[in-house]
Amino acid sequence: MPIPLVTRILVADDHPIVRSGLKKVIDAQADMEVVAEAADGAEAVKKALADEIHLAILDVSMPKTTGIQAADELHKRKPELKLLMLSMYDSEQFLFESLKAGASGYVLKSDADQDIVEAVRRTMRGQSFLYPSAISTLVKDFVERDRPEEEQFDVLTPRELQVLKLIAEAYTSKQIAQELVISVKTVERHRQNILDKLGMSDRVELTRYAIRRGLIQP
Repeated sequence: MPIPLVTRILVADDHPIVRSGLKKVIDAQADMEVVAEAADGAEAVKKALADEIHLAILDVSMPKTTGIQAADELHKRKPELKLLMLSMYDSEQFLFESLKAGASGYVLKSDADQDIVEAVRRTMRGQSFLYPSAISTLVKDFVERDRPEEEQFDVLTPRELQVLKLIAEAYTSKQIAQELVISVKTVERHRQNILDKLGMSDRVELTRYAIRRGLIQP
């Protein structure tokens, strides 16, 4: 896909001040413009699919649906859309989950005002953008690839990950059912499947796992 004269960008972050700051930096560039904003992953997916968006900048940790979950869905449903992840955490797990979900880059919020413009341009050119220590992390992972705990990251289905996130955020089964538009009985079945697959017994253990997976912030 040729690079557009002006890259149309969606910014998704649950903090308005972060969205405002990114918009100010991005809109100052002649070749890019923020044309849509979202406060959570579900809203980001809806707007990115509905509007003419070339690139989505997604905060890794957002309520209800994370940026990583949103990236995964958008990558599958709109593969031509470019994806950049934004995070306040220099986290190996967040980095790997983001790249696995289809993101072309990972920008730290602490450096976003300096890095976001270059990250957008590199992503639109079909290149990757990673902060320096992330490159070291990838090299280390390549050398130490045999890590059995990574196998379980693919155990849960996308729907089970959604349910897990909401459980960890202390939603009741009824609230989860309303949020995901499914029955309470289906929620309970998902909950039991998650516990069985992970070999866990209660919400405390599930919450710890959700933090490790990057589904919620510690």
